[in-house]
Amino acid sequence: MKEKNEEYEALKKKALEQFKRGEPLLGKDGAFAPLLKEFLESALDAEVDEHLDEGERSRGNRRNGKSKKIVKSSEGSFELETPRDREGTFEPELVKKRETILTDNLESKIIGLYGLGMSLRDISNHIKEMYDTEISAATLSGITDRIIPQIKEWQSRPLEEVYCIVWMDAMHYKVKEDGRVTTRAVYNILGITQEGKKELLGMYVSESEGANFWLSVLTDLQNRGVKDILIACIDNLKGFAEAIVSIFPATEVQSCIVHQIRNSLKYVASKNQKEFMADLKLVYQADTKEYAEEKLSALEEKWGQKYPVVIASWKNNWHKLSTYFKYAKPIRKLIYTTNTIEGFHRQVRKVTKNKTAFTTDMALLKLIYLAHRNISKKWTQPLQNWGLTVSQLSIIFGQRLKLEILE
Repeated sequence: MKEKNEEYEALKKKALEQFKRGEPLLGKDGAFAPLLKEFLESALDAEVDEHLDEGERSRGNRRNGKSKKIVKSSEGSFELETPRDREGTFEPELVKKRETILTDNLESKIIGLYGLGMSLRDISNHIKEMYDTEISAATLSGITDRIIPQIKEWQSRPLEEVYCIVWMDAMHYKVKEDGRVTTRAVYNILGITQEGKKELLGMYVSESEGANFWLSVLTDLQNRGVKDILIACIDNLKGFAEAIVSIFPATEVQSCIVHQIRNSLKYVASKNQKEFMADLKLVYQADTKEYAEEKLSALEEKWGQKYPVVIASWKNNWHKLSTYFKYAKPIRKLIYTTNTIEGFHRQVRKVTKNKTAFTTDMALLKLIYLAHRNISKKWTQPLQNWGLTVSQLSIIFGQRLKLEILE
């Protein structure tokens, strides 16, 4: 015991000297790992003594040497000696059997680095450099898997009854499946609460879109407590408008004007694009729906024979493209494009850009969820000028908004 106390005092002295010299206390040559080892082994000795009470000793159960294992922590790696008993009934609580990575602190660091888009190999190298602790890619993957219950809980959490505006858009990724690489679409639903704050309502992975898929998504929102959506902004997604009407029949649907323009220009010859866009701007930038329809007719008269597919698309989708004309400019600015959710996607892609293909759908969801968790930390304030916007919405939609919340 005297030798242990002397060793412990020497370690404390080393730590103090390193601190005074400004040297790192963590890692290979730091004093914290030996101090932590000393503390843990003393605590484990106390645990086994408590376990071997008079009842255990009366049955002949005694100490039976120690087992050794390498444990890893944010203070470095070290060999830990754990006491054993003859009957094998001792179950340490501080450092459990088969536990080789200590502290939630190190795990949170690993998950944090993973959420920033670092590969498992880069994380392993970072942990080795910072803490002189080697952790395999398989172990790191297991650590990141511990957020899966959080993801499932988040996916099924209750939602608010009413959302003022909801955007829906997709990101596409490669996922390995049965030895081949396939494309997955991750459909994100971003909503604005009555308080004007952003909230990601859900993430849904699908190989294809269609009425049945959208129906399942909207039914999920309904089952989680959503009773009404005032305005839904979409990328003219196939089957979505029909599905939303079946679940939320009073919802106004606005297709993204920018996506419609992009799709139109695919079919317009490059030599005509500048002139065509000048004419098209008169349609979607009009102050009133009536004036926009006049300009749409003029567009058809001028370009209809040359680009019939483009004009037909605008006319066929006009009921969804022109919804925003009934609103004042603050609301129009929010709903005539899906820029709000595309901005969110740009931030997510900064994290996922180095991933060529994900091993599973869940690996894909893990990274997007962690990216969202970091991004949403900034979603604490209402949208700019939300007071004016929600006042206009309350006039238009009346009792569909929970007015008592707004007072």
